[in-house]
Order: sequence, then structure tokens, then C-alpha cells
Amino acid sequence: MKTSRTWFAILAVCAAVTISLPTMVYADGDHGGDDSDVPRYFGVKFTRGGLGKLNAAGHAPIGVMGDHMHGEGELMLSYRYMFMDMGRNQIGREEVSPDFIAANVANPNAPPATFRVVPTDMNMEMHMFGAMYAPTNWLTLMAMGMYVRKEMDHITFQGGAGTNRLGTFTTVTKGFANTKIGGLIKLYNDGTHKIHFNAVVGLPTADIENEARVLAPHNTAPTLRVPYAMQSGSGSFDLHPGLTYNGKYEDWTWGAQWTSEIRTEDNDEGYNFGDIHRVTAWGQYSWFPWMSSSLRLAFETEGRIDGEDDQIRAPIQTADPDNYGGERVFIHGGLNFMGQSGAIRGQRLALEIGAPMYENLNGPQMTREVIITLGWQYAF
Repeated sequence: MKTSRTWFAILAVCAAVTISLPTMVYADGDHGGDDSDVPRYFGVKFTRGGLGKLNAAGHAPIGVMGDHMHGEGELMLSYRYMFMDMGRNQIGREEVSPDFIAANVANPNAPPATFRVVPTDMNMEMHMFGAMYAPTNWLTLMAMGMYVRKEMDHITFQGGAGTNRLGTFTTVTKGFANTKIGGLIKLYNDGTHKIHFNAVVGLPTADIENEARVLAPHNTAPTLRVPYAMQSGSGSFDLHPGLTYNGKYEDWTWGAQWTSEIRTEDNDEGYNFGDIHRVTAWGQYSWFPWMSSSLRLAFETEGRIDGEDDQIRAPIQTADPDNYGGERVFIHGGLNFMGQSGAIRGQRLALEIGAPMYENLNGPQMTREVIITLGWQYAF
């Protein structure tokens, strides 16, 4: 069921590339072509085609957000589908079994003395709809709305102690996540090297009171507020500052980015997620103007949850605010395709797949097994 949903979304985005749209091209020199005589309507540039080759490596890998700016009057629309699967439980860097957690890891909301419900698998699907517009060459405005679906599988252990398994159950939540708005501000551009500042804020548009029916250790099936990991977003106003660098030489492009998520306050339920800091660097090579490949490394550090929701008290590790955050290193590989003529000129389709190289988790906590991002971008 999970696999079929994933491939359905992939096919849907691929089909979007074939939709007949007016022929439009990038105004930024990175995408190729001379736009000195391009007409404007409401500040947006349009062409009739017939310009030079467009570069599939003109943007960063699709898993990087806020990576590029636009020329004055340019508008870009985008859609990203992201799938993440989580599996094995770890404490620090050591893998632990569900039986070990049920028998040995203390429950801070005792009784019972240990966790009696253990998550075994989780997947998250996120749909991201973005728009960028550049009123000037030094400022690009952006907005992104997100819809998320989460599914988590669990084992319930019988009674207050021991490792006898009572059964399994699955919870599902879905809804809008936090909305991001802000701008990218140009700091430096000499044609080969570019630097800009990311100034973005997250708005608390997510539902943080999601509930689901669960299997309790004493063989009842109450409906409870799901733990923090299964809520749709942070529920708080968040700051997303960042600094992005891009470089290019002949068929090579490269870049690096630092971004953070900084919580400014507790949400309405009395807690906030830990701050997140990310650093990533990538390189891309253009095999043809219409195709490039990329390799990217990403480091992330995340703090524990501060505070707690008094409605989240179940004997499960995800209900403990201390079992969040840690350090992660991922490696990602990607492919990018750029339409060169006809109705698909200027449309970019990109795929990136990532896997963990290192995870040191505030546990017990599930590891991230794979991250897949598929996206479509169209600037005009």
C-alpha cells in the first residue's frame, strides 16, 4: 500500500511535465538565452521561444530549498513530493529491539514502569507547493504551503511488564503543515560565485491536536492524542534563517547552504520542538544541457522538545519529549532534467534519493531509512 502510493505520486508529477503550457523561459542568465528584448506583462517576462540551451544544473538538487534567486520580474512555480521511511530503533548509535525497549527503558509517565508500546515503522509523505517572485534583482520573495500524511506501525506489549506481545496497530494522521513565507536577499554575484541570505518564517498553520485509536497494553482501544512525531507541524512561529552559496565553471556547478529552524515560543499546547541546524554541500555535472546528476552531503543537528503536552501521556517512547533530536549525516544522489523546446521548454523535473551515513539519536528513536524527493519547477 505504501509503495503504490509513492509510485502513484511519482507518475502524477511526471505527467505534469506533459501538460501543454505557453512556451516560457528563464530570465536568469544561468538558464541560458538573451532576454534583453523579452516583453513584460504585470512585471513577468514572457518569450516566444527560439533562445539558447537551458541548463538542467541551473538550480541546486531538488532536496535543497531556497537555493537560488531570480531575475527581476521572474516568477517560478514548483511542486515537490517527499517520502521518508523510518524503521530500526536506536539509542545513541546502538540499535535496540522492541523487546529491549519494553523491558528496560523507563517510562517518565509511569505507571507502567517501562514503555509498553513500541513504534516499528513510520513513513511520511509531504506535498509542497511553492511560488517565488523577484520584484528586483536583489530580492526574491517566496511562499510554500505543505500537506503532510504520516503513518506509524506499533507493537503493543501485554500488561505492565514483560515481553509478551499483545498485538499490533497502525495510526494515520494528515493535514496542512506549517506555511513558510519570506525572501532571499542577494549579497554577492560576480557571475561565477553567488551568495544570498535566506530570511524565512514559518507560520503555525498545522494541526497539533490530531487523535487516533490505539491498542492499549490492557487490551482496550481508546482514542488518544497522538505523540509529537505524528502531529502535522510545530504549531509555533519559527524563524528559518540561512546562507546559500552557488558556483559554476563550464559543465560543473556546486554549492553549500546553512539553514536553521529556530522556535520563537511555545505553541498553544505548551511545548516547542527543538531547534534544528543544517549544513549541506553539493556538486553537479551537466552531461547534456537537458540532463545533470548531483551528489550531496547533509549534516543535521536537532534539540530535544522543550515542555510537554499534558494530553500526550501514553506509555510509548514518542510521548517522551526527551526522545527527540540528535545528529544525522545523509548522502544524496540526484538526477535533473530540463525541457529544451516546445511546451516543456523551461520545465525542470528532478529526483533525489538520500540514505543515512551516521545517526546519533536521543533515544530510543527510529532511524531514517530513506528520503526520496521528486519535484517539478517552472520559471517564466
